[in-house]
Amino acid sequence: MTTEQLIRERTLRALALNRTPGYHYTGNFLEFSFEAVTEPVVRMSMQVGPHVTESNGNCNYAVLAVFADMAMAANVRAGHQPSTRLATVQMNLQFTGAPMTDALQLESRLQGYIEGVSSKQGATQVTVTSNGKPVCFGTGAFMVLDPPPGVALYNMALRKDTDPPVAPLTEKALTREERKVLAVADAAIARVQAGEPFIQGFLGVKTRVLETGVTSVLKNGPHIGNRVGHLQGGVTMGLGITTAEAALPANWTLSSVTAWYISPGEGRTIKAKSKIVHRGRLTAVVRTEIFGKNNRRLMEMVTAHSSKPASKPAA
Repeated sequence: MTTEQLIRERTLRALALNRTPGYHYTGNFLEFSFEAVTEPVVRMSMQVGPHVTESNGNCNYAVLAVFADMAMAANVRAGHQPSTRLATVQMNLQFTGAPMTDALQLESRLQGYIEGVSSKQGATQVTVTSNGKPVCFGTGAFMVLDPPPGVALYNMALRKDTDPPVAPLTEKALTREERKVLAVADAAIARVQAGEPFIQGFLGVKTRVLETGVTSVLKNGPHIGNRVGHLQGGVTMGLGITTAEAALPANWTLSSVTAWYISPGEGRTIKAKSKIVHRGRLTAVVRTEIFGKNNRRLMEMVTAHSSKPASKPAA
């Protein structure tokens, strides 16, 4: 099969998996493998391939953020009912700069619950490795919530790579909503032939550079939603990172991101705007705000960036 055919098959397989309630399409498409899930420790892995890589061969930041978000939430959820709904309150990721070109392995650990607050919030820590090297360290806080009115939540479906394979759906078997997901994937696959990474088209972030900063728009949909239909928290962070990176020239690289989740990712379109707070010789800081339905603030984010050394001229 060609790369395009393999991605399309993955899309249809994820739609088949998504018919079992309790998870979301994003996780099914990325095919996380949950090797161990307990409250003290969670271990997961994810294959890195053309469906998630950027032009430089590295895993897309939004995908990595979803990976870390799902793992740290799994620590907290393991101490409650498997169907428990959680909200990401805060997440921080520190990157080492090591390549993220091979399969990702992850280990997250529960650090405890925040004391003296009205809500029940678990604090977690995560380490992600690739090619045998740490690529990212992170922390997060997750709040236990009731489901939205009228929404029934099911136990999370935590698959492993060793589970029996699931056959992709045929196009004839797709529902109207499933066809919308396939249409998004097909449009992104078409861009692969024009040299654009699939994941960029699949996430669909449209960025615009202005004199006052950078703005971005993302069209929300079931392919990037969570279990209750809101924009998945890792994707929200990925939107912010993409917008922040566009505020700086290409000789800057992301070193860390800290995000505060303020309200659910509701709305047909999600908008972001970034502004440079500091730009020195070696480091830069960018503030990003993300808004959803009725211009409601979803996230506040601050990213740190480091300058790359100038490339040496060819001999």
